[in-house]
Amino acid sequence: MTRIAVACSEQGAYYRGMAERHGTPLLILDCHKVLSQYQSLQAALPNVALYYAIKSMPHEAILRTLVTAGAGFDVATVGEIELLQPLADSPRSTIHTHPVKRDADIRAALRYGCTTFVVDNVWELEKFAAFRHRVGLLLRIGFRASNAVVDLSRKFGCQFDEAPLLIRRAANLGLHVKGLSFHVGSQCATGEHHASAIRACRELMSDPSIGDGVPLSILDIGGGFPVDYLESVTTIDRFCEPIRRALSELPGNIQIWAEPGRFLSAPAGTAVSRIMGKARRNGVMWYYLDDGLYGSYSGQLFDHMRYPLQVFSDSKQREAAVIAGPTCDSIDVIAEDIELPPLEIGDLVVGHQMGAYTAASATDFNFFERAKIVAVNAGRGRDSDAVYYATA
Repeated sequence: MTRIAVACSEQGAYYRGMAERHGTPLLILDCHKVLSQYQSLQAALPNVALYYAIKSMPHEAILRTLVTAGAGFDVATVGEIELLQPLADSPRSTIHTHPVKRDADIRAALRYGCTTFVVDNVWELEKFAAFRHRVGLLLRIGFRASNAVVDLSRKFGCQFDEAPLLIRRAANLGLHVKGLSFHVGSQCATGEHHASAIRACRELMSDPSIGDGVPLSILDIGGGFPVDYLESVTTIDRFCEPIRRALSELPGNIQIWAEPGRFLSAPAGTAVSRIMGKARRNGVMWYYLDDGLYGSYSGQLFDHMRYPLQVFSDSKQREAAVIAGPTCDSIDVIAEDIELPPLEIGDLVVGHQMGAYTAASATDFNFFERAKIVAVNAGRGRDSDAVYYATA
């Protein structure tokens, strides 16, 4: 169900100003919010190294902000490395987390200076035999989380009982497995699944027969930290309570890493669209925006999320309405079974919490232009309110 907020016209002044200055469709990225989210997660998970999952919002302004904050980066492809390379001067603060890689991805990462890679099967291990003296590996284990919106362990991660065999196979190939990783899924309801996976990994890491006597020294707990879309979620500190307890049970020599993406980027993004047309169909008012499911709202299809929407009107009247995207495809509907005040062509519709898996998965279908991305509070030089354009 979509959440629609109706605010008075005056409250839309900022978005109208941005739309007049930059045009629509528009995606505003607030870098102060990225930094705030990063600091909140740092406080909730002290002594955990945070590696931003670039895939969630691959934008220069966010990367610059996190470089300044001291974050590491989770890369998965050549393109993500090419985006990061001019901005980060510490390639050792990167991890390559895609469990299934092309040879070109491996070589590009090594050229950049990234030497830690995630694997989850014997065929991936064998790809690294030629680079055995240059890489360290993390073995990804699959832990299914029934309450995750996106179950990533369906596609990736070895079975728990396979892990010792794979670690021994790596040793036979002359490869060093430095530790374990997992990702229990995206937008989890509680941190209990993380805690359960941590304890299972602790059991494996404490087995002296694993790794031919070389102790596993890294545990990467992935991402999945939730943000508030249409319903309230627990605070990040409370979400991480069971995770902190589980981490406290690990030996002190183990480094803990995490791969936040959505938690850092989602709250920073705000989509601003104009109503480009309207029609009354079967007694319901349809409003057509200049952005939709093939654009910034693509996360409704690919990421299984719905975003809080906002319109601006002083009218107390409400009527049945539908908000649709601009393309000729009938699936391009953002919200239906809703009630809105009467809106006019040219009015704005604003989507909140839209920084993650939105512009990153937008398409050029029907040749409607993708939203222009404008980063604010980017802190470039002395200008803390710098605004500049870049594509996602």
